[in-house]
Amino acid sequence: MANNGEQNQTEAGRHQEVGHKSLLQSDALYQYILETSVYPREHEAMKELREVTAKHPWNIMTTSADEGQFLNMLLKLINAKNTMEIGVYTGYSLLATALALPEDGKILAMDVNRENYELGLPVIKKAGVDHKIEFREGPALPVLDELVKDEKNHGSYDFIFVDADKDNYLNYHKRLIELVKVGGVIGYDNTLWNGSVVAPPDAPLRKYVRYYRDFVLELNKALAVDPRIEICMLPVGDGITLCRRIK
Repeated sequence: MANNGEQNQTEAGRHQEVGHKSLLQSDALYQYILETSVYPREHEAMKELREVTAKHPWNIMTTSADEGQFLNMLLKLINAKNTMEIGVYTGYSLLATALALPEDGKILAMDVNRENYELGLPVIKKAGVDHKIEFREGPALPVLDELVKDEKNHGSYDFIFVDADKDNYLNYHKRLIELVKVGGVIGYDNTLWNGSVVAPPDAPLRKYVRYYRDFVLELNKALAVDPRIEICMLPVGDGITLCRRIK
């Protein structure tokens, strides 16, 4: 059986291989946050889903545990009831949302991959919150266009979380700003994009990071000057920008 030192080395090696969701320069400081604030308060179902997701080959796509904790508290603070999530993966952030909502709360959840969602679904069901979720498989834009067509959907969402295809973030924003209520919040994930938003043009970046970086930069510029929202960019996880609709 590995001792603690060997285990820590294994964890460090894993971080070096796939990266982790924090932009903190010190792994030790990030681990302190997790062990002091996050893991001791993490819901049993959240822990189980996090461990299930860690075994998936695309585990870097998941929402970090500290961001899950943040979203859970934010939803409670704004008394969210009707929400939407674009980009689900195995459902860690979805579960964080479902646990925060009241018993009659609702989440419209969309993802192009039902298989990944179903990997986490047994845990969500065990937590007793699956009745709050309406999952739709496929691209989100056609669904959003249908929602926007019906004026009764305008301003009907308290909170919307986007963690999907970065090249469509601005397309999502054009539609979501109609659907979120005045005073409601849209959260865009990955807005610091592995720190690449400040990387020089010739920096060695993974192919997918380099490809999506310009889309993230374009989004950040657009959000910064959008008069319909107040924004707050937080260095939680891979960066999350909160947009509070003001008009």
